[in-house]
Amino acid sequence: MPDAYVIGAGQTAFGAFPERSYRDLFREAYEHALDSVDRPPDTDEVDEAVVGSLGVGGRQLGLSGPAVTEHVGLHNVPCARIENACAAGGSAVRRAVQAIESGMADLALAGGYEVMTDMSDDVTKYWLGVSGETEWERLTGTTFSGVYAQMASAYLAEYDATVEDFGRVAVKNHENGAKNPKAHLDFTCTLEDAVEAPAVAAPLNLYHCCPTSDGAAVALLASGDVVDEYTDERVRVAGVGAASGRVGLADRESYTAIPASETAAETAYERAGVGPEDLSFAEVHDCFAIAELLAYEDLGFCDRGEAPRLLREGVTDPDGDLPVNTSGGLKSKGHPIGATGTGQVVEAFDQMTGRAGDRQLDDTRYGLIHNVGGSGGATVVHVFENEEGGR
Repeated sequence: MPDAYVIGAGQTAFGAFPERSYRDLFREAYEHALDSVDRPPDTDEVDEAVVGSLGVGGRQLGLSGPAVTEHVGLHNVPCARIENACAAGGSAVRRAVQAIESGMADLALAGGYEVMTDMSDDVTKYWLGVSGETEWERLTGTTFSGVYAQMASAYLAEYDATVEDFGRVAVKNHENGAKNPKAHLDFTCTLEDAVEAPAVAAPLNLYHCCPTSDGAAVALLASGDVVDEYTDERVRVAGVGAASGRVGLADRESYTAIPASETAAETAYERAGVGPEDLSFAEVHDCFAIAELLAYEDLGFCDRGEAPRLLREGVTDPDGDLPVNTSGGLKSKGHPIGATGTGQVVEAFDQMTGRAGDRQLDDTRYGLIHNVGGSGGATVVHVFENEEGGR
């Protein structure tokens, strides 16, 4: 089975661009991805394309994959759109990897896009809610933040954690995002800011929640059989794992763990031949501050209930033993749903090829990205390897 390599990755800035077309956003991300390849592929060399999008606002729900690939000249290329809620982008990357590893493609594109700020807050809230359990959550009035607030309340009751720990997630990720020219919320905040902010869904406040963002991201992947034709700088996809889980909270045994993340991570680690102790950095799905705490534990970075300690001791800071969300994460970089998972690939690629600018880490041997759909109904985990041994 051939190895799959990321040979290029690019994204738009994430932010509020209600006047921009989703097609033009995708084109910009595609062109950035091409610019990152030593010898960019021609359009007729792409064998497969997979695009992630929730389809917020109902725009081009049918054939939305070909609607963006045709805009960049990828005619006659097999293309499909994946909707897996907030894990759509990561799922698109996984499908592109599968196309290469199966031998059906030598070169594949994985992309994602979303325009979310050209609608009223009420309509946007509706579209975010569709990723939850329809009958017992969305139709009874539970918002996306309300679901994660229940998880946050359960965590505070079960473990030695405080609301300040949620604030520490925001402080760290905003500090990282302030160094990222593509970040939506590119400013720093203090712990006082993050604790005293207005409530959104108690115990979560404004600084515990990611923004509603527009944007697009694209990754180009090549088989090991042809990768040398395009670049000397490549990132190997060492392992991939994915799993589905209970869509609604009411059906879960625990509110303080996401089993799909555990399963996906175990599979990715096994296929990569590494463990969480081998990781140099990680990008995790922090749609809400509590989600980052759960990710630390679900992905094996620490034992249950130990996530606050990692934050308090600076373990996940850029100069810590395991930097997390150097891009700023969803909290600061932003969360254009379909583009989020592919945007995480952009950060991993930039870190592992020395393109991360002021965010650049010294050690980038192994990196992990973690993309979650809804509150845990779907999860995708990728482990990447820098075969040059890191920078």
